[in-house]
Amino acid sequence: MSLAQAREVLTVEAEGIYAVRDNLGAEFEQAVDLIIACPSRLVITGIGKSGLVGQKITATLNSTGTPSFFLHPVEAMHGDLGMVSPTDVVLAISYSGETTELNGLLASLKERAVQIIAMTGGEHSTLAGHAAVTLNVKVPREACPLGLAPTTSTTATLALGDALAVALLRRNRFRAEDFRRNHPGGSLGERLKVAVREVMLSGDKVPMVEEQVGIDQAVTELNEKNIGAVLIVAPSGELRGIMTDGDVRRLLIDGRGIAGRLLSEVMTRDPVRIEPDLMAADALSLMQSREITVLAVVDSSGKLQGVLHLHDLLGKGEFRFLI
Repeated sequence: MSLAQAREVLTVEAEGIYAVRDNLGAEFEQAVDLIIACPSRLVITGIGKSGLVGQKITATLNSTGTPSFFLHPVEAMHGDLGMVSPTDVVLAISYSGETTELNGLLASLKERAVQIIAMTGGEHSTLAGHAAVTLNVKVPREACPLGLAPTTSTTATLALGDALAVALLRRNRFRAEDFRRNHPGGSLGERLKVAVREVMLSGDKVPMVEEQVGIDQAVTELNEKNIGAVLIVAPSGELRGIMTDGDVRRLLIDGRGIAGRLLSEVMTRDPVRIEPDLMAADALSLMQSREITVLAVVDSSGKLQGVLHLHDLLGKGEFRFLI
């Protein structure tokens, strides 16, 4: 009896994937074009089962050459929205298209002129109405005999995410050697054996200003580089401090404003740092112990070499801190 039921579930879920395949049209090409044209990152968001599916899609995209990160809708409305820039593209996942927490985020995303791709079974839903492109994941029925637990719908959404990742892989001409570079050991432990210099952001990607500039100039750099912090250096290049999104928010909440203020009034002096020849595992453990997401990389003389962001180090949702 159980064997027959298992086969029935797999049959129903297969039917769901075929239904999504058969409904696929020009909107899929539009979604691929939108992501290919994106100069920054693809942001995946969703909550509940859709959020879990979104995290797996994020991991697949990152490993196949499409820079992505997962954004939890509730956390986004409590500060993580600062990670999203106007040049990002958002892939929002909700089978009904009427998820309250997700739809509450949409207006804020639209205010930032972010392009939204919806992955939903609700073609005329609130989510679809906010989207530039809608990918239809409607399935004939759930495998759950009660029709309540997301089963076929989550399988079909995951499969469509894989289709999107493979299409992007082909368009980006992603090669086997590129894949191996993203998976140096095939496991988290092995990936963390690379040197910090191999995973850090460097050059123009580093948010950096000199210590004598005003806060308004530092905020501009903060927004442009979009990793949640800006590093402050001396004219000679030595690291002096750090200013985060949170520091700016606290200034505004306190009513003090930023116009005309000096960085010395708000920056954290002598921030946590690491040298580039240490291991990524050391950086991850340091981030854990200090409860930070941005880590400056300096040479032995204290001069700034780069910066590490937790999401760029491993990918949000893909790691567990080392003990």
